[in-house]
Amino acid sequence: MFSAQIIELIRNGIGETLCMVFISTFVSYLIGIPLGILLVVTDKDGIRPVPVLPQVVGVIINLLRSVPFLILLIMMIPVTRTIVGTSLGWKAVVPPLVAAAAPYIARMVESSFKEIDAGVIEAAKSMGASTMQIVWKVLLPEAKPSLLIGAAISTTTILGYSAMAGAVGGGGLGGIAINYGYYRYETDMMFLTVAILVIIVQVIQEIGMRLARVSDKRIR
Repeated sequence: MFSAQIIELIRNGIGETLCMVFISTFVSYLIGIPLGILLVVTDKDGIRPVPVLPQVVGVIINLLRSVPFLILLIMMIPVTRTIVGTSLGWKAVVPPLVAAAAPYIARMVESSFKEIDAGVIEAAKSMGASTMQIVWKVLLPEAKPSLLIGAAISTTTILGYSAMAGAVGGGGLGGIAINYGYYRYETDMMFLTVAILVIIVQVIQEIGMRLARVSDKRIR
């Protein structure tokens, strides 16, 4: 089982999985954090209420979140080909992963911000802080532990999505599990890839929790 060929296959699978997960997570946060801030700031009880805007954005986010990832992956094949030039391999999984994860992250960010004590925000407003100052100097620092925990959860969720993509030629560990464990009935390969995925999830979760504890000023 552990021939040089198999070890090389697993090594490439781990590399492809980590690339698609971390690139997708990074891009998704570039989109999700501003969306989450927009939802909180323009909420009816927010810093700058614009009631219609969060409703419209919320509907779009909910629509994207309601589409199962495999269906979204297939629906986005034309878009994926336009962006990366192919519909196969780990690079082709990144656009649908971003489309699936960004709305989820936006809701996670919104939830983290809404956990902040309203009195802290009111105090900042009473001192004449602008909206941007409140966002950068109050909301983000106060929500940092929750955001870090959310980042760990989001990253492991994206990892799960990336494994599903193996069913349609997405590569990575999911592709190895499908091609060897399902099509070739090599259950030992399937269990090996599952074990590696579990280890990756545990490492990501542990790093996220440790960073959250370090940044939480309430436990110092």
